[in-house]
Amino acid sequence: MAMRILVIEDDEAIRSVLERGLRSEGFDVETCSDGPTGLWRALDGNFQAIVLDLLLPGKSGYWVCEELRSEGLTTPVLVLTAKSGELDEIDLLDLGADDFLTKPASIALIAARLRVIMRRATAIASNQVQRGDLSYNFGTRRCAVGESDVALTGREDQLLRRLLIANGACVSRQELLDDVWGTNSGVDATIVDVYLRKLRAKLRPCPIENVRSLGYRIVPC
Repeated sequence: MAMRILVIEDDEAIRSVLERGLRSEGFDVETCSDGPTGLWRALDGNFQAIVLDLLLPGKSGYWVCEELRSEGLTTPVLVLTAKSGELDEIDLLDLGADDFLTKPASIALIAARLRVIMRRATAIASNQVQRGDLSYNFGTRRCAVGESDVALTGREDQLLRRLLIANGACVSRQELLDDVWGTNSGVDATIVDVYLRKLRAKLRPCPIENVRSLGYRIVPC
């Protein structure tokens, strides 16, 4: 069966192109054109992924994304934005978006990103993951070490999720950069090391191990 996708986009021309293009890529596509309707449809429709514009009538895409996560909906969200900049991207990740693309983006690229975030979503059989004293819930995004909750920034959360999805396997620095910052971000790969140092400090004593020439992995504590 085709994967069901909800496209929330107010521009009729763009919405039509997205619908036709994603259908040609094998998706079952439904659309709507404003924030409140998009939220209602997303909560009620059992979709496998959501394509979300930011500048919507009624309520913005920021609001829609935040409300979806506050309602506990874990459906992957791909944001299409006319904005570009690290602060905008951080805001989106903090609100619970799984990925983002700057307009204009080709249908082929949008479809590829959708397949990636849907694979991530299905890679975890249960929302709750336990690695020794480290626990993480993919639905609520609650992270804890032992009995203590750990507050993570959007980037730290994305890095941790990617490492946990690997299920003990090594993830290379380049893979982390591409998955968390985007394949065409232009960001220097050393930024991964900076954020991993911050994440390590928050997760102690549960280590993120650096495996020489291979990458990083979560080690149960």
